Amino acid sequence: MAEAVAGPPEERPTATARESLVRDLADRARRGDQDAFLALYRATSLRLLNYLRAMVGENDADDVASETWARIVTDLPAFRAERGTFLGWATAIARHRAIDHLRRRTLSTPQPHHLLPDRRAPDDTPADAAERMSTAEALRLIGGLPPDQAQAVLLRVVIGLDARTAGRILRKRPGAVRTAAHRGLRALALQLDRGLADTPASGAPDVLDVLDAISAPVAIDALATSPGVR
Repeated sequence: MAEAVAGPPEERPTATARESLVRDLADRARRGDQDAFLALYRATSLRLLNYLRAMVGENDADDVASETWARIVTDLPAFRAERGTFLGWATAIARHRAIDHLRRRTLSTPQPHHLLPDRRAPDDTPADAAERMSTAEALRLIGGLPPDQAQAVLLRVVIGLDARTAGRILRKRPGAVRTAAHRGLRALALQLDRGLADTPASGAPDVLDVLDAISAPVAIDALATSPGVR
C-alpha cells in the first residue's frame, strides 16, 4: 500500500492579502452589505478588543468596544479607503473612545494583569510555541513598557498598522513610531529571554510569535467562504 505523501505546509495570508480583503469588505459594508460588515467585524474585532484591553483594562474593554463599534456603524458610510486603511480609521475611533472613558473614570483601578482571562477567537491558529503564552501575559508584558513603546507596539504589531498610520493616530512622525516599536520589541524579547532561561532554545517562543497569538486575524479562506462574502 502506497504511503501517503504530505502536502506543502499551509501558508498564512500575507499582510497585503489581509489588507486587500479588509479594504474590499469595508467598501461593501459602507454601501449597506450586511454580510460584508459581519465578515469585516470578524476580521478586525479581536485586534481592536485587545488594543482596548491594554488601554482601559479587561473590565471596561467590552463596553468601550461596544461604543467603538456603534460609532463605526454610524460613521462607516462616510469612510473612504483612499483616505487611509479601515483599521487605522477604526483604531483612531477606539483610541478616542478609550481616552474619553478614562477621563470619565474618577478613580483609576486597573485590573491586575494576572487576572485577565485568555481570549482568542475560535479561528485563531497561533504557532505551537506561542500557545504557551496567553493573551493576558502578552498584554501584561506590553503594559510594562514605557508608554510610547507600548503604544507603538500595540498599533504596529497588535493592530498591524503601518508607521505612517500609527503616527497619525499618535501624532508622531513615522520614524519616531518605528523607533519606539523597535525598542519595545527588543525589550519584550529580553523579558522573554530572562523568563525562559531554563527553556531549551528549540522550545522558546519568538517575541513576534507571542504577539501574533493576540493579533492573528480570522483566516482569509474562512472569510472568503462565509455566506454572502464574495
